[in-house]
Amino acid sequence: MIYLDYAATTPMSKEALNAYVEAADAYFGNASSLHDIGSNAERLLTICRKELATLIGGEERGIYFTSGGTESNILAIRSLINAHRHRGNHLITTEIEHASLYHLFQQLEKEGFEVTYLPVNRFGQIDISDLQRAITPKTILASIQHANSEIGTIQPIAEIGRLLRRHGVIFHSDCVQTFGKIRIDVKKMFIDSLSISAHKIYGPKGVGAVYIDPRIHWQPCFPNATHEDGFRPGTVNVPGIASFITAAQHIFENMDSEHTRFEQLRRYLLALIREKGLPVTAEGHPDVRLPNIIGLSVHGIEGQYVMLECNRDNIAISTGSACQIGKQAPSRTMLAVGKSVEEAKQFIRVSFGKWTTEKDIDQLVSSLERISQQRKEFE
Repeated sequence: MIYLDYAATTPMSKEALNAYVEAADAYFGNASSLHDIGSNAERLLTICRKELATLIGGEERGIYFTSGGTESNILAIRSLINAHRHRGNHLITTEIEHASLYHLFQQLEKEGFEVTYLPVNRFGQIDISDLQRAITPKTILASIQHANSEIGTIQPIAEIGRLLRRHGVIFHSDCVQTFGKIRIDVKKMFIDSLSISAHKIYGPKGVGAVYIDPRIHWQPCFPNATHEDGFRPGTVNVPGIASFITAAQHIFENMDSEHTRFEQLRRYLLALIREKGLPVTAEGHPDVRLPNIIGLSVHGIEGQYVMLECNRDNIAISTGSACQIGKQAPSRTMLAVGKSVEEAKQFIRVSFGKWTTEKDIDQLVSSLERISQQRKEFE
């Protein structure tokens, strides 16, 4: 099967698999145990923490390992607002955040917080002036994604961070899609907190991390939790973390060359679509976006039908964020950029990875051509 859904999840790399097996065999101890076997696991965990901090330009003391992107988002936001609620009850986010954050903010509204959902333009970017106007004396935190998981549009994170820092607003960013794809420097970008996940970069599922600037106070969501400096309960997954960091090291080594290759594959796909005259439009920002994520609208055909027909041709694509699939609802991102409900349902997402080739794209375009032709004949 041709896999073109890497933004949903990636297969584990051989390096990550080998690291997991080796760590599970040699470092099986509980990192919180005081005996030598536990201490060995703790030493490996410390090495992983230092390496991850280096990759994002942060400090080792700010790294907290979690079970993945969703938990990272929830724990980061709740831990920070728990500690700063005395300053106010106003929060800022966007209309196109990942489902884990969007639903969290809806829940926080029920708990008494006031939430401003920033709109985006037709390319999926916020307007900095909207953010400026949204800030009030009671604003304690803003959570704005680095890049959108459906259309790949990148937000002006450094500009956002600089503005929020000037106003004393804590800045969290969901960097799950960008980590390992483009450079992240938490200090240069004025990011106070971020979330990342292993399974987007050829690491294992069930592993992720939060970074919180050590100078920013946070309060545990789980009283008396003892793991990860009290950030979360549960025995730390040392083999999974070792596998995660191994995957991260390898993806960073090849990040620039892969970025160039993804750009070439993207141009190739869009050129073929134009050449064939297919009723397909690329969504998102034309320039300020991840090259590996391509959001497409297939005019007159529901995205779910296109996805299922591609699956019949042994091609795996998606209709958006995997956390939303099966909801039978239009893409929230597409609605936010100005599409009608009907248009939003015509959305599909193609995402590239380390094993994607031009031949794979040829097959995808052939499928899209067949699906479009069948639609014409049906009409």
